[in-house]
Amino acid sequence: MRLQYPSNIKVIQLPCSGRVDILHLLKAFEDGADGVYVAGCKEGDCHFLTGNFKARRKVNYVKQVLAALGIEPERIEMFNMSSAEGPRFAQVAREFTQTIQELGPSPVKTAQAA
Repeated sequence: MRLQYPSNIKVIQLPCSGRVDILHLLKAFEDGADGVYVAGCKEGDCHFLTGNFKARRKVNYVKQVLAALGIEPERIEMFNMSSAEGPRFAQVAREFTQTIQELGPSPVKTAQAA
């Protein structure tokens, strides 16, 4: 079964969502991303025990940074799902893309163009 999700989604695989770095999340916005989401294991089901909790803390921190910069914190989210939930991954990708489209282009992108 081929899962359909927006072609503008760029997937970056890590061994654990806890390995995502705050600087990588912020760099994605600097590089022109309108939105970023982290897909991690279901809570309580992390092979590395607390990786998904670490990832959530990092995402929440970046939300605070974005808000302090006057950028919508909704541009970054964390979703928990099993690696066996391909259809859920595709659904989240479509829904998050819709949310970002409603927010419009990233102000970071617009500021860089000026």
